Amino acid sequence: MIDAIAFKFQTGTQWVHLPEKYGNWRGVYNRLRMWAVDGTWERVFTALVAQADADEDLNWAVSVDSTIVRAHQHAAGARKKGPRPANPATTPSAAPAAD
Repeated sequence: MIDAIAFKFQTGTQWVHLPEKYGNWRGVYNRLRMWAVDGTWERVFTALVAQADADEDLNWAVSVDSTIVRAHQHAAGARKKGPRPANPATTPSAAPAAD
């Protein structure tokens, strides 16, 4: 099960394209979700970090390269000069225009 989950995230494939050797993709997906909800993954991670720390095997060096950090798609073209002008008041088409 863990190999199936690791394969999915390493390759970036869709769940439906999970190789048959891992079994039914729905079962793998459901188990992943169930373990996420009940805290299994958090407990596994905590235990692994504790073991690595006890073995003095942790190295928390993190490197972020700006070529792989992207802005959200809606971040492009944001207005740069002050607030937008207010829209003129509109009147319903069935009512006469106010003077």
